[in-house]
Amino acid sequence: MVEIANPIYDVVFKYLMNDEKVAKLLLSAIIGKEVLTLEFRPTEHHFPVGELLTVMRMDFCARIQDADGRQELVIIELQKAKLAGDILRFRRYLGEQYANKENVVREPNAEYPYRKALPILSIYFLGHALEHTKVPVIRINRHYIDAATGEQIHEKEVFIESLTHDSIIIQIPYLKSRRRTELEQLLALFDQSGISGDPHFLTVNDDELPENYRPLLRRLQKAVADPVVRQTMDAEDDIIEEFKDYQRMITANELELREQQKLIQRSQEALLEKEQTISEKEQTISEKEQTISEKEQTISEKEQKISAQQKTLQTALRALYAEGMNEQKLAILFSLTESEVQRLLNPDGMS
Repeated sequence: MVEIANPIYDVVFKYLMNDEKVAKLLLSAIIGKEVLTLEFRPTEHHFPVGELLTVMRMDFCARIQDADGRQELVIIELQKAKLAGDILRFRRYLGEQYANKENVVREPNAEYPYRKALPILSIYFLGHALEHTKVPVIRINRHYIDAATGEQIHEKEVFIESLTHDSIIIQIPYLKSRRRTELEQLLALFDQSGISGDPHFLTVNDDELPENYRPLLRRLQKAVADPVVRQTMDAEDDIIEEFKDYQRMITANELELREQQKLIQRSQEALLEKEQTISEKEQTISEKEQTISEKEQTISEKEQKISAQQKTLQTALRALYAEGMNEQKLAILFSLTESEVQRLLNPDGMS
């Protein structure tokens, strides 16, 4: 068992990859093809410190060779994230690669030389686990498929290679006790279950590491003794902890904001219910007023009818009275009292 610097730290990972031989070994193992040449392309981003430490990015221009001896020049986009939720940053960095005018090569042997966009291969080291897939290494390999027959097309097209890309995802949490392949044996150098006390260092079983990958082990052992590396790991811990505190504060503020929004929503709903109740009461009052108005109109019509009937009765009484019929007979004839007859006959007594 030997102690190595923990490569999940950005400073250690950069220290590891700054050795060209070591970088070739690691990338060749991950890609599954031999990396013949490797050119590191410095990338600079002027983002807040927290962003720089949540995602580390390294870009390489590499010439790789497959098992059949075919060679190609590719851009390797290597990104490492400690925290979940960095998908948008991954997309932004990848978009920069597609937009980078330097990621092209001229075809000198063509009859009419033209610029050819280099294929992009993205590699992601994740310090967190994906939601569903629980394997340490995931390869996303494109295939050309004839839509009619379902047969695979083996010849590559510049158009397709320029607009699509393969990816490899390494889930560090699932490296624990996985030593089934030579690649998994190599990635044991990233297995966080090897932390015994200080998270800056891992204890690994050097007997499990294939002999041809020993340069990686020695490079990580060398990083342990580097005072700058150790100090930078301390600083990275501090800033990451501050970043987590900041995230926790944002989460707490978001929760408080959601509670306030719920309270506002409940207040709005209560206000809406009150307005609806007032509207219903106003409608009831309006209906009652309309009913009263209708009743008043009915009463007015009845009064007019009664008034008309009284005038008709009064005219009849006067006519009969003028012909000599006395008040007593008129009262009997019209079923009235004599006083009522007198009021109708007397103009001063008309209602």
